[in-house]
Amino acid sequence: MRNLLIRPAFAGAFMLVLPAAASAEGRWFSGNWYLEVGATGFTAPKFDGDDSYKFALSPIISLGKAGNEARFSSRNDGISLGLIDTGNFRAGPVGRIVLSRDSGDSDDLEGLDPIEVGVEVGGFAEFYPTDWLRLRGELRRGFNAHDGVVGDINIDAFRDVTPEVRLSGGPRLSFASAEYFDAYYGVDAAEATASGLSPYSPGGGLKSYGVGGAVDWKTTEKLTTSLFAEYSRLTGPAADSSLVRERGSPNQYLLGVSATYRFDFQL
Repeated sequence: MRNLLIRPAFAGAFMLVLPAAASAEGRWFSGNWYLEVGATGFTAPKFDGDDSYKFALSPIISLGKAGNEARFSSRNDGISLGLIDTGNFRAGPVGRIVLSRDSGDSDDLEGLDPIEVGVEVGGFAEFYPTDWLRLRGELRRGFNAHDGVVGDINIDAFRDVTPEVRLSGGPRLSFASAEYFDAYYGVDAAEATASGLSPYSPGGGLKSYGVGGAVDWKTTEKLTTSLFAEYSRLTGPAADSSLVRERGSPNQYLLGVSATYRFDFQL
């Protein structure tokens, strides 16, 4: 769950691109835009696959072009820039910052190679088949932290039980390449000797499946607060890792609260 943490740098990069893109494309970028900023506090495993938990804080940043209908967003979304927006379909670049991982995060990581801070960049697409359901997929390539490819597929049903309160939730699915799994779950001969874990060389495949839900309260016209919870079950190369089997758990839980403030502007 490391890539759920700090993500503001991509938003800054997108903001730098906007003026040039607006000049080049002219009317294409003109119109109403929104920027949502906020913070979240949550309890999650110390690292993906761990059975010990910690409390963490993270900023939230979301940038997009406002449509005619109120848009659904999830805390699982990467920093997204909707270059294509037809109302029912939205697509564009997406990015996440991935934090470092080392033995300072957990004694269970002692003897394993540290993972440096990195980024994941790629694209996203989301589709609204009805006015209460969103299907979203992201495909990202890692740099520095890992050299693999990561994908997420999330389906969220949402319903406004009052004008101020929205309930949402649905299934989650993640997959990754062998390079990603090797960075986070692989244990080579040297690491096995240093850590005491069994050697493990993973391939690519399904990483996890699960379900998540949230309650969003529109506190004011611009301010939204949320309570969210998720469960995911590691599977495939992640669940088979000696790090998870010998020192962790495939069952991963997350619980948290967040608050965001929305700024509307025109280009």
